[in-house]
Formats: sequence, structure tokens, C-alpha cells
Amino acid sequence: MSSPNIAPPLAGHVIGSINDAFVIAEWRDPGGPPGPPRLIALRHLHRTDDEEWYALEGALRVPVGKEEVEARAGSAVFVPRGTPHSYWNPGPGPVRYLLVITANIYRLIQEIHGMNERTPAALRAVFTRYDSELLEAQIICAVSQRCCPTTQDSWLNPR
Repeated sequence: MSSPNIAPPLAGHVIGSINDAFVIAEWRDPGGPPGPPRLIALRHLHRTDDEEWYALEGALRVPVGKEEVEARAGSAVFVPRGTPHSYWNPGPGPVRYLLVITANIYRLIQEIHGMNERTPAALRAVFTRYDSELLEAQIICAVSQRCCPTTQDSWLNPR
């Protein structure tokens, strides 16, 4: 009997592709000082796609519509299509989580990664192409170092 192939760790990577029905990514956020939420993603919605988070370590705070849900390690949050949402790490320590998304959302994220200029107008146009809507683009300039960084520390650039 031959030895099985060993699957590589998922950490910082995705399983699935833009050609598959869904993608699972293991991402993390390092945490930071207390204060206002350090958004990993600005408030947005997907008209035709559901999205889900599963916290592996730490916690995520996910405003889902008018409710706010905190998912601690071992907990999951499901956001149905058409529901406004964002998410962030509410604590000073790191959070590690799985993000389960459709290939359409993954294509959206990939296009955002490839953008040279992330202005509110340009981001709105990209979201529209993927049947999604960025609801708070007007605050991007104020939080651009956190939500639209060029380093890998947010939803837009996972690690």
C-alpha cells in the first residue's frame, strides 16, 4: 500500500478556484490597540452570493443586517445574499478564521487585489461587476491604511 499524499496546510491560502462552486480560505488578522473597529472589510452586500466565517482562534465581529454577531473560536456566522455586512477583529490579539465564499466573491477579491488605485469610484465599479455593492465607499480614504492596504493584513489582502 502506498503512502497517501499529504495535503499542505491551508493557512494563508485558499482551496478552490474561480472555476469552482465555492472557495475556502484560511485568513488571519493580527489584532491591534483598543478603539474603534479596525475593519477587515467595509460594509457591503452581495446580491446573489452567501458568505460564511468560521472562527478558528480569537474572535470576529460581524454586523449582519441590523444585528451584530461575535463569533469566537469554534463558532460560525452565515450571511445570506442581499444582507449588508462587514467584519473585524474586536480584540487586541490575533484572529484566525475560515472564510467560505462563492467563486464570484473570490473573483471580486482577486480583482481588488489587482487594483492599482482603490478610490471609492473604482471600488464601487468593481463591486458592481460582481453583483455586489460597497455601501461605505465614502469612508475608504479615512481608513484606507486599514481596509485597502498594500500589505497583507485585511480581507482585501489576506494572510
